[in-house]
Amino acid sequence: MRRVILDTETTGLDHRTGDRVIEIGCVEMVGRRLTGMRFHKYINPEREIDAGAVAVHGLTAEFLADKPRFADIAAEFLDFIRGAELVIHNAAFDVGFLNSELTRLDREGIEQWCAGVVDTLRMARELRPGKKNNLNALCGEFGIDNSGRQLHGALLDAELLAEVYLAMTRGQNSLAIEFEAAAHAPLAAAGKRLPLLVVAAGADELADHERVLVEIARESKGKCLWRDLERAAAPELHE
Repeated sequence: MRRVILDTETTGLDHRTGDRVIEIGCVEMVGRRLTGMRFHKYINPEREIDAGAVAVHGLTAEFLADKPRFADIAAEFLDFIRGAELVIHNAAFDVGFLNSELTRLDREGIEQWCAGVVDTLRMARELRPGKKNNLNALCGEFGIDNSGRQLHGALLDAELLAEVYLAMTRGQNSLAIEFEAAAHAPLAAAGKRLPLLVVAAGADELADHERVLVEIARESKGKCLWRDLERAAAPELHE
């Protein structure tokens, strides 16, 4: 599965009153790994920017005056997201703005170019009902370093959201690997078993596993089944 994690910055809060997109940031993920491929553009909105919006993202009309218009970057942007599943925080906001820009160009909406849209805000509300679920809060929840986020920025926020998305969906990782392996495994000859392939976890995976166990133990006040199983399997290590 190819995914594109996407974020935008805008001149204001409502595209229906003429607000425009002024920055797009995207990072590509294939499977559960970032590929390093990015799409990032500043855009001249050809209008003033609300003072409240400038306070959030720091992008001024003067800075954007020599940047390309959305019409100039639309084809490149659509090529980047084509066929991918989009991952967006508060998707209705970004999709509404992008579709407004595409409508100005007589182009089809985002939904016609991508394989679907995942709203991580909705996911977070289901996982953390009653809690703050903005990007800063989720970075704090999952131990993601967002110290460089002094202002909102589309590319930085997309990169942070990619880490948040992986953290929120990490419970699905093992199932995805099993299904993928099963789809590509050769059929065993009748009456014969294929040799068992054992893939050892790498250092990064072991570190991630340990971090998850610490989080589970903290949330469950020390009641962590994984820890109990480890002790039962190797009691001499805990004497």
